[in-house]
Amino acid sequence: MSTGLVALLDDIVGLAKMAAASLDDVAAQAAKAGAKAAGVVIDDAAVTPRYVVGFTAARELPIIRRIAMGSLKNKLLYLLPTALALSFFAPWAITPLLMFGGAFLCYEGAEKVFEALFPHAALAHEVTIGLVVEDPQVMEDTKVRAAIGTDFILSAEIMAIALATIPEAGFWSQAATLAGVGIGITVVVYGAVALIVKADDVGVALAAQPHPIAGITGMAPSSLDQVLAPLIQGLGRGLVLGMPPFLKLLSIVGTAAMVWVGGGIIVHGLETFGLGGLARAIHHVALAAGGMLPPVGAAIVWIVEAAAAGVVGLALGGLLIPLVEHVLTPIYRRIRPASRAAGVKDKSA
Repeated sequence: MSTGLVALLDDIVGLAKMAAASLDDVAAQAAKAGAKAAGVVIDDAAVTPRYVVGFTAARELPIIRRIAMGSLKNKLLYLLPTALALSFFAPWAITPLLMFGGAFLCYEGAEKVFEALFPHAALAHEVTIGLVVEDPQVMEDTKVRAAIGTDFILSAEIMAIALATIPEAGFWSQAATLAGVGIGITVVVYGAVALIVKADDVGVALAAQPHPIAGITGMAPSSLDQVLAPLIQGLGRGLVLGMPPFLKLLSIVGTAAMVWVGGGIIVHGLETFGLGGLARAIHHVALAAGGMLPPVGAAIVWIVEAAAAGVVGLALGGLLIPLVEHVLTPIYRRIRPASRAAGVKDKSA
């Protein structure tokens, strides 16, 4: 009995060690995959705040929470099982789907550039495709849907990069790694976004705090409060004054990120299908530019390639704007009444 019990305990300890090693391996793979997708993660964090601009302070965090929950659904309920299924059953379909998403990002980014350069024409375009609404709740819902749609494309790129990082892992290890990447990146991105959009409110609170130490500890004001109060209040005023231009800059970065990431997906997708002329031309130009300044050559190569991808994305997005307005939107409007009518008929039945 005692020998059998000892053997059983040894087996349990062995299984526990194997499980711990497996968890450590998954954590390491998730960290590696997340690092590989860092560029797209930064793009995601830069894109999201612009969907909150224009709403009252009370609605900012609820909107971010809605987008974050939509992002988690995108990653865990849709993209994770889809990525695993496609990698097993139809790996050939991953690149076309990513290119479709890349084209959507190009359109979104080009539309923002079009809006900045030609605001009246952009407004007319948005009216035509039905994006201009007056009801605040409808506007919020529209913004949230747009944010979740953009997040879906960026999340798909993140999950694809993560999956490509662990090609030899087993099915459950891949699933656990992708889930870890999805949850971790969502927490990091939307936590950062929440901090960014609420920084001005924090600044107001700091600027109005005459006794910073006493306010935190609940103790009576001291001489330290008198020393720190000007510094804390100055920091608060700096946040209040600095956040509007920072958010504007972040919006520009987010728009640039969309055309850069979208254009890069298109260029690499064409290369995958044997149409690598554009990718080779961009690479040759980047290498030539990098060769002019060898000490910073690698950085210049990256900048030139990213800029070229952005130009490709902007050009493609510019072509898609009239296509969406004059072709896809009329088709969608013809289909939508029919689908609604069918839904009403089904309910009445």
